[in-house]
Amino acid sequence: MAVGFVLISAAPAKEHDVYNELLKVAEIVELHPLFGEYDLIAKLEAPDFDTLGHVIVNKIRSINGVVDTKTLTGTKF
Repeated sequence: MAVGFVLISAAPAKEHDVYNELLKVAEIVELHPLFGEYDLIAKLEAPDFDTLGHVIVNKIRSINGVVDTKTLTGTKF
């Protein structure tokens, strides 16, 4: 299982729209609004890192109002 945390910047006044669209992405298991440089953080789970990348590029970055993302991948100790 691949885990990633995606920091998301939304266009001004599009934060709610982006949030509502992100709720429809099945691979997002947690979604939280933020204050600061990024507007949202999403925790993703996928079977592998290829699928994780596909979700980020095709399901998250393609949402109208998403301006930028930064992805942090998880690992096991």
